[in-house]
Amino acid sequence: MALENTVWGINFVPMSNLIQLLPDHVANQIAAGEVIQRPASVIKELVENAIDAGATEITVVVKDAGRTLIQVIDNGCGMSEVDARMSFERHATSKIRSADDIFKILTKGFRGEALASIAAIAQVELKTRRGEDALGQHLTVEGSEVKNQQPIACPAGTQFLVKHLFYNTPARRNFLKSDAVEIKHITEEFLRVAFVHADVGFRLFSNENELFHLPAGNARQRIVQIMGKSFNEKLVPVEQDTSLVRVSGFVVKPEFAKKTRGEQYLFVNQRFIKSNYLHHAIASAFDDLIDKGSFPSYFIYLDLDPASIDINIHPTKTEIKFQDERSLYAIIAAAVKQSLGLYNIKPSLDFDHPTHFELPIAPKGYVPALPQSRVNPDYNPFKTGSSSGSAAFIAPQQPGRAAAQWEELLRVQQEFDVPLQAEAKQLETAMAQGSHQQVDWNRVKTFQLYNCYIIADLQGEMYLIDQKRAHERVLYERFLALLKEQKPLVQTQLFPEAVELSPQDYAMVLEWAPALAGAGLAIENFGQNTLVVNGMPAFSRENNPKVFIETLIEQMKHHRAIPDMGLSERMALSLARSSGIRRKEHLSKEERMALVRDLFECDNPWYTARGKTVLTVLKEEELTKKLS
Repeated sequence: MALENTVWGINFVPMSNLIQLLPDHVANQIAAGEVIQRPASVIKELVENAIDAGATEITVVVKDAGRTLIQVIDNGCGMSEVDARMSFERHATSKIRSADDIFKILTKGFRGEALASIAAIAQVELKTRRGEDALGQHLTVEGSEVKNQQPIACPAGTQFLVKHLFYNTPARRNFLKSDAVEIKHITEEFLRVAFVHADVGFRLFSNENELFHLPAGNARQRIVQIMGKSFNEKLVPVEQDTSLVRVSGFVVKPEFAKKTRGEQYLFVNQRFIKSNYLHHAIASAFDDLIDKGSFPSYFIYLDLDPASIDINIHPTKTEIKFQDERSLYAIIAAAVKQSLGLYNIKPSLDFDHPTHFELPIAPKGYVPALPQSRVNPDYNPFKTGSSSGSAAFIAPQQPGRAAAQWEELLRVQQEFDVPLQAEAKQLETAMAQGSHQQVDWNRVKTFQLYNCYIIADLQGEMYLIDQKRAHERVLYERFLALLKEQKPLVQTQLFPEAVELSPQDYAMVLEWAPALAGAGLAIENFGQNTLVVNGMPAFSRENNPKVFIETLIEQMKHHRAIPDMGLSERMALSLARSSGIRRKEHLSKEERMALVRDLFECDNPWYTARGKTVLTVLKEEELTKKLS
C-alpha cells in the first residue's frame, strides 16, 4: 500500500535528494539574522574583536545611525594575509581549538560567525597590519564574496568599514527605527564595552560629531567620564572576594535612585549580561532604603571560573547559565548590603543641608526664559458659584470648547440631596452618548472609598470609579489633543531646573523634545547629558521635574511594546501616567466632582487607553443578590 505524501495537506511527487546543503551566502544571511539585528550589533561585534586583539585605543565612527557607514579602528595586533582572508569564513576563529575550550572562554567572540554574518548583509572593507609586517592587507567583501585582496600601506592594527548595511535584504533594512533610536542602541552597546574596559581609550563619532571621548583610566574614572562629574560623590564601592566569585564595582547611594531603569550594569568576566535573578539580589539590598517604584543604579563586576558558567546559550551572549546561582545570589546581596552598611548609608533627615536654591551654572550666552503668568480676565471672586477648584482639573476639557461651557465644567457647588431616579437615567444616557450637558451635576453626590475609588451615588444606581484610571483616561485624551493640535498649556517654572540623565535616556528625551513641547513640557538641551526644564504641563499633578521626566521615560519604555499604538498615542499615555494622581491619594469633594465630570466628558469613559476598566455600574438588584 503506497503512502500518501503530503505537506500541509498538499500532495507532492516523491523525489530523491530533497535535503541539500545551503549555499554559503544563504547560510551566512541566516546566521546574520541571529547575530546582526541592527547597526548596534555590528559595533558590538567589531569592538569586542578589537578588545580581543589587545587594542588600547578604539575609535567608532557612524554615519546616518550606521545605515550608510560604520567604521571601527583599533591599534590591536592586526592580522596576517592568511588570517585576514580566513576571518570572513564561517566558524573560523582563533579563540578555541577543541570542544573543551568552550567551557573556559575568557575572550569576547569565539564562534567565528560575526564577520561572516556582517559580510553577508553589507559591503565590507578591511585594512589590517601586524606590527612586525612592512605592509598590511586590504580586503573588499560584498555579499559574502571576496571581491579583492591586495597589500597596502596602513597603520598597525585593524580598520573595518561596513557600508550600506542590509543593502541586499531591504525588508530587514525597513525594520530599522529612526536615527535617534538607532543611535541610542549604538550608544548602549558602545558603553557596555567601555564600562568594563576602563584601561582602553574609546571615542565615538556620529555624523562627524564626537559623542564620547573616554581616555584610559580606572573603573571609577570611567563611570564618571560617562555619567558626569556629579556621579563621583554618588558612588559606593563594593568589594567581596570568595572562593566562588569576586564581586567588585559600585552602587549608587539610595537617595539617587531613579524612577526609570537604564543605569543597571552587571558584568561577568568582563562581559555585559542580563539577569533578572541577580538584579533582584542587588535590589534586595536596597529594601527600605528607596521608594517603591524606584530603581537603584549600579555597576557590578563579577569574576568567576569560566568552567562554572555557560555563555554559549544565546547568539548575542547576553545571557549566562550559572552552576551555583543560589550561592551567587546570596554573595552578591551580602556584598552590597555590607557596602551600604560600611559607608553608613541609611535613610536620614539632613538638617544641616543648606536651604538655598541650587541652580545649575548656565553656559555662556544662555538666556533663561522669562516667567509668565496666566490670568483669567473673566474671573470674578464676588460672582456666585465661581471657584478656583483644584489646579489639577482646571484645564479645558478639549481644545476649542466654548468658554461658557468651560466655566460650567469648572464650577463646583456644594453637595445637594440624593438625585431623583429620572436624573439617574438621564446620567446613564448621557454617559452612553459621551456627553453630560443635560445632567444637573449639582444634584450628583460623590464619595471616596479607600482613597482609591469614587462612588457616584444616584437613586437606584451606583457608579464605582477607579480614580487613578479615570484621571489617566482624562489626561490621555487631553494630551492626545494637545499633541495633535500643538497648542501647549505650560506652567512656567519660577526657577528653571536642571535634570541629569543617563546618556541613553538623554538621547531619547531629545528625540521626543519637539512633541513634548506641544504637550506643555518646555525643556532645553544643557549638554553633558543634562536638560533644563523651563515649564511643566499645566494640568500635571507632579511638580518635581526630575521625578516627572524619569517617570515619563520609564512609561515610554514600558509602552513601546503596545501593539496598534502610534508615537502620539504612546506619548500621550506616558504623559498621562506621569502626570496623574497617585494610588491611595485623598481627593477633596471638589476634586472628586471635577474628576467625575471630566471622565464623563471623555470620548470613552469606560476604559483606559490600555484597555483597563475605569468604571462599572452596580445595580441595586445585583447588590441585593450578593447579600442574599
